[in-house]
Amino acid sequence: MALLTLRALTAPEWHRPDGVWKDGFMPPVHTIPLQLRFGDEDSYGHVNNVRFLQFLEDARVLLMSESQPGGSFMDLVDPDHYTLVGRQEIEYRAPLNFSTTPAAVDLWVTDIGGSSFELGYAVRDQVVLEGSTTSAVAATTMVLVSRSTGRPVRLSESQKDILSTWRGPAVAFRRPRGR
Repeated sequence: MALLTLRALTAPEWHRPDGVWKDGFMPPVHTIPLQLRFGDEDSYGHVNNVRFLQFLEDARVLLMSESQPGGSFMDLVDPDHYTLVGRQEIEYRAPLNFSTTPAAVDLWVTDIGGSSFELGYAVRDQVVLEGSTTSAVAATTMVLVSRSTGRPVRLSESQKDILSTWRGPAVAFRRPRGR
């Protein structure tokens, strides 16, 4: 099984509020298989909420390290810079229970700014889309930072180009941000 697969989002998985994609375009999403461990479960019998953040990190690192024609995103980050998590938001939708069948993290870019970008995620109970249950949706804002100054620095055009190939819709949280 490949560590990273690419597929198109299909309605009604993620869609604009009006249910229509501009020009019929369906953005790509990367699906990363996730082997759950028995120890991921807590005393309540489901995967602990803190483990979900580790799942997001694992998926993010794999995507950022994925080889591209000009190098991976991480190859384009010079030694004086690094990316930091600026913000994370997660909405739990259903319990995720231990299984020997791999779960999945779907991952895409939702926004690209001057020095930051946002990733969207869906954590599902299985890699196969049909019949899967979304256990959580999440968003992470990543910031490119200078090691020497500790201040945000602008993303290069090459970095923005790679990020734009993974562009998709905003995460459809049930409760909008700021509430």
